[in-house]
Amino acid sequence: MDLRFDLAAALERELTEAALRSGLTEAGFTPAVRPADPVHGDFQANGVLAYAKRQRQNPRALAGALVQQLGGLAALADIAIAGPGFINFKLKPATLLDWLRAHGTRAALAAGASAAEQGRTVVVDYSSPNTAKQMHVGHLRSAVIGEAISRLLQFSGAQVIRDNHVGDWGTQFGKLIWAYKRHLDPAALARDPLEEFERLYKAGHHAAEADPAVLKEAQQELVRLQAHDPENLAIWRKINEASLAAFQEIYDRLGIRFDAVHGESFYNDRLDQIYGELESCGLAGESEGALVVFHPEHPRFKAQPFIIRKSDGAANYATTDLATILYRAEHFRATSALYVVDKRQSDHFAQLFLTASKWFEKTNRVLPRLEHVDFGTVLGEDGRPLKTRSGENIRLKDLLDEAVERSYRLVSEKNPELAEEERRAIARIVGVGSVQYADLSQNRSSDYLFAWDKMISLDGNTAAYLLYAVARIHSIFRKLDLTPGDAAAEAGATPFETPAELALARKLVRFPDALAAATGNLRPHFLCTYLYELAGEFSTFYSADRVAVDAGPVRARRLVLCNRTLLVLETGLQLLGLRLLTKM
Repeated sequence: MDLRFDLAAALERELTEAALRSGLTEAGFTPAVRPADPVHGDFQANGVLAYAKRQRQNPRALAGALVQQLGGLAALADIAIAGPGFINFKLKPATLLDWLRAHGTRAALAAGASAAEQGRTVVVDYSSPNTAKQMHVGHLRSAVIGEAISRLLQFSGAQVIRDNHVGDWGTQFGKLIWAYKRHLDPAALARDPLEEFERLYKAGHHAAEADPAVLKEAQQELVRLQAHDPENLAIWRKINEASLAAFQEIYDRLGIRFDAVHGESFYNDRLDQIYGELESCGLAGESEGALVVFHPEHPRFKAQPFIIRKSDGAANYATTDLATILYRAEHFRATSALYVVDKRQSDHFAQLFLTASKWFEKTNRVLPRLEHVDFGTVLGEDGRPLKTRSGENIRLKDLLDEAVERSYRLVSEKNPELAEEERRAIARIVGVGSVQYADLSQNRSSDYLFAWDKMISLDGNTAAYLLYAVARIHSIFRKLDLTPGDAAAEAGATPFETPAELALARKLVRFPDALAAATGNLRPHFLCTYLYELAGEFSTFYSADRVAVDAGPVRARRLVLCNRTLLVLETGLQLLGLRLLTKM
């Protein structure tokens, strides 16, 4: 067996070849290797029981026949038959060392992982705020989950296109432009553009509600904008440019970048094509003045219309989302598109995907695989969506500022001897990383409670704990006057011997399994859990076995463990979107 990145896949290949030699595959035997309970081994092969049941044979006898064909693996793993026919593999200490040597750099890890998603072009649609509004805590989850998923897929070999589908068009601009022309405060605009835009929109909205004449004027402003009136277009562009610049400040703090920023307005000239094709292929028809799609075969959507064009002739999310799917299929040649959006939009995406599937089939197009990557809500201590005391949405900028300030107090308490500038720099990484990690460490489909004391703490599954583990390993190398990753320091390492060494080595070779679980299920919390457990395993090892022993094979093998733990922790944290540090 070669020591490929994914050991489970390598074992599966060996079992398949053994089954071929035994003639089992002719009768449909398909082995499946999964990580095993550490008590029983490192990996476990399943499939024998199901095959034996179909063939009415003894499963232990079949497992024994397979094991006899695996003689070449005896030098790499202890092989045992357990229960009614499970095959367990326990890697030998020398095998563990060889695997860690073969995957000693970020490039080696990436090369090993890159086969999983190779050949896929994936558009990841995430963040998607509305212009003229502040980004608030409700925008947090889409941004950090989308970025982490993008990084995981890219690391695993996919071509990833990060697309920020910004809400930059719609009826609200009529009221906003009306107020902009009459109530703009240039000083406030210069100081905080989004705050001024929000104030103007509220002023326009309240005025329109109070006075039908104002509402009519606001509607006319929108008509002029949609007719490409130069003055209104100039105001609209100014609003969007200022909004995108403000959004970018938040993205820079979160370490997020996009390959495409296509607002809803980008698709305006494609909407007539959507109406025409959906009508001509018999999918859409008029209902109460609107153009809609029904899905008779669906228990709910047979009566719940998917509105493509409103009764006043205006487009909506459904229209632009269909145009977006077509653009991504034709321009990006996407094989799949992921929509990282609140689970409360599930109905919209179910109708959208169903409509797109029928439309593409009827027009002989190839539809990318479409998936709604849903997520729950960030809750306050009262169990309701997180808000300010006055009931307003918490601005994301303010949330990050508070996280940094709280982290500064933690860092100052832990290392008061550091210069203030250095403590501030560390606090920025810990603070923002704590907000990101608190979100990513949850199952994305669940709501979660936002608690500062748990989030910014050196205890528990937190960013601060993991970043401190990274800093601690860097300090080990500084004390030994060594550089992490120095191959010379690992020369002469002997196979692992102590229980703590072996437990840590076994945890390290599980990184591919954690990566596959997080990427394959689009759930970053699997990787978070693994990194937390790895940091705990390293702490146990470091307490049990001294690293700073005299130079020789024992120190060399313990430095291998320190090096690889640091490599995996840093790689994993970067895949989650966190920034790294060497001191804390």
